[in-house]
Amino acid sequence: MNRTRTVALVGWGAIGRVVGTALAAGEVPGAELAAVVDNRPLGDAAPAPQLTMDQAIDACDLIVEAAGQGVVRGWGETILASGTDLLVASTGALTDEDLAKRLLTTGPGRVYFTGGAVGGLDLLQAVRAMGPLGEITLTTTKLPSTLEQPWMDEDLLGELRAATGPVEVMRGTAREVPVKFPKSTNVAASVALAVGDLDAVRVSVVADPAAVHTSHVIEANGPQGSYRFEVRHQPDAANPATSQVVPYAVLRSLAALCGRSGQIL
Repeated sequence: MNRTRTVALVGWGAIGRVVGTALAAGEVPGAELAAVVDNRPLGDAAPAPQLTMDQAIDACDLIVEAAGQGVVRGWGETILASGTDLLVASTGALTDEDLAKRLLTTGPGRVYFTGGAVGGLDLLQAVRAMGPLGEITLTTTKLPSTLEQPWMDEDLLGELRAATGPVEVMRGTAREVPVKFPKSTNVAASVALAVGDLDAVRVSVVADPAAVHTSHVIEANGPQGSYRFEVRHQPDAANPATSQVVPYAVLRSLAALCGRSGQIL
């Protein structure tokens, strides 16, 4: 019988609240929420003790990151070196190839990644095992307000705010785009992880004031075949930069890690 995993959840935001509430309610067999880590005092809002990261590492055997790329960069290696496992939601941090290599080789803890708001990654990994794909593109479309960034100049911000139809905000590789949109383009990094090449994935970020749904369209072609995946998600009401489905993808990954039977892996 699998042992119960003691889980620390990092981040009590739009993703963390859903994940933490489900864990506390026992909805993931084999997982127990033992701690919440957040840089704000949560008081009675969290259903588990609020600990520092150091305390959580000592108390738990699995850390779930739901707080952004900075946590992965700042704490990933420390968590893994302690022997604690790490489940990463903010895969955009892995566009730093040096960091990715260190996380994949640091132990004895193990690092895992959740697919988040996109599907088809398992198939892309299987196709990649047959050989490199020739062309991979990702088009992400979101509401303009969710794509505004501090680095944007007034001209670009004005174009976004005045848009009456779709506007391409940035085009680049999966190495370049997540750095510019750290809260909105983890999908680009996830696709690149699946195909094993940050530079092979061409990404287009589109702002559309009529975007009722957040959409991601992945297209891949090569000698193995042609593949197209399209998803359209409801944005999270509390944080429209992320999709409602993301915390449930994290919970599914947790269930797989904790040995729930009947999983599609």
